[in-house]
Amino acid sequence: MKKDSWMIVVCEWIWRGIFVNLCWITFTAIGLGIFGLFPASIALFTIIRKWLRKETDFQVWKTFKQVYFQEWKRSNQIGLVFYSIGLLLYIDIRLIEGFMSGVFASFLSIILSIMLLILFIAVGYFFAVYVHYELSNKEYIKQSFLITLTSLPSTIGIGAGFFVIGSLINQMPGLIPFISAVAPAFWMMKVCLNRFTFLEKRIQQQLVN
Repeated sequence: MKKDSWMIVVCEWIWRGIFVNLCWITFTAIGLGIFGLFPASIALFTIIRKWLRKETDFQVWKTFKQVYFQEWKRSNQIGLVFYSIGLLLYIDIRLIEGFMSGVFASFLSIILSIMLLILFIAVGYFFAVYVHYELSNKEYIKQSFLITLTSLPSTIGIGAGFFVIGSLINQMPGLIPFISAVAPAFWMMKVCLNRFTFLEKRIQQQLVN
């Protein structure tokens, strides 16, 4: 490939990433944040999954909008479960900080903070699981937490990637409109696809044996 052709391809992919990130911001805002986050993130992960699977012959805007409205109701139903769990954990932490003190209170705060962190990770896994598998709402939630608790190497890898991305954005806040969603989602979907492939192969081997 010629140098100028290589540069054109890179620029095209940079523009695709920026465009889908802007789509995510726009459609999240359309849903007033809370009700736009889950369908917009599912649309984002759907497109990134296609890219990682070498599927590029589709219109990003049209696909994003179609998935967003198609998954609006179901994704928000599941999202309300995650929101509710997060709200309960947050309220518990605030109550402990406001009305309790001592070693036991600190211990409870640490435990609840860890549970809140697990919830955030599970939400990330949920998006990857949702766009890759056909499951019931209950199974999506169950598998999201199960993968979080049983896939420590993948979780550490995702966390390391998020740290790098977060550090980059912290150093250059101007990148927020361009990579704040697409970069973490791309990294998480890439790690998850590798994990899913490993798990699927292991299940097939168990069935054969």
